[in-house]
Amino acid sequence: MSATYPRWDETETRQGICGVGQRLYDLFLIAGNDGNISARISADEVLITPSGVSKGLMQPEDMITLSLKGEIIASPDKLRPSSEYRMHLTIYQHRPDVRAVVHAHPPVATGFAVAGVALDQPYLPEVVVRTGPTPLVPYAIPGGDELPESLVPYLQGHNALLMGNHGVVAYGDSLLEALFGLETVELNAKIYLTALQLGNVNFLDAAQIQALRARYLG
Repeated sequence: MSATYPRWDETETRQGICGVGQRLYDLFLIAGNDGNISARISADEVLITPSGVSKGLMQPEDMITLSLKGEIIASPDKLRPSSEYRMHLTIYQHRPDVRAVVHAHPPVATGFAVAGVALDQPYLPEVVVRTGPTPLVPYAIPGGDELPESLVPYLQGHNALLMGNHGVVAYGDSLLEALFGLETVELNAKIYLTALQLGNVNFLDAAQIQALRARYLG
């Protein structure tokens, strides 16, 4: 396992999580104490943001260290891990390639999640070759086992998910990849919404999708 998960520098990762939180807050992808961020720093250690702390006001020392089983390894006084820690751990357990998870409430993409509309149709080349489809996971109550269990059938083959009536979760092999995935889902949602408001969405057809995949993914 150590060869599969070279240990990440903990100080640098704590700073990186703060940077991601600041960007989410500055871009208004979260408000107040919303959202949560984590990074897998070794085979069995995960750094995660604390509950009840604004992601735009966090300090590196605020992060909690969890085992992959959810046990608290280290925590600052009076701080607890995000109530969504089970969701993060479930993603790591089912996607060994993932080393960072970002959950936020980007307003347009979350609007699609509230409306029950997935972002899984091919309407942009970037959706085909970069982010892939973003399916809609049916609503499950957050903060317990229900939400992470609802994600499991969708984790393979997708790097971002809309969560019904909740928000977006994106994940990747670095904090930046997870962050950029979430930002891209929100941009794609804005573009899709604009096309809907204009009265027409020209989806890419099967031949166009095949040509894109052959050029960029072949």
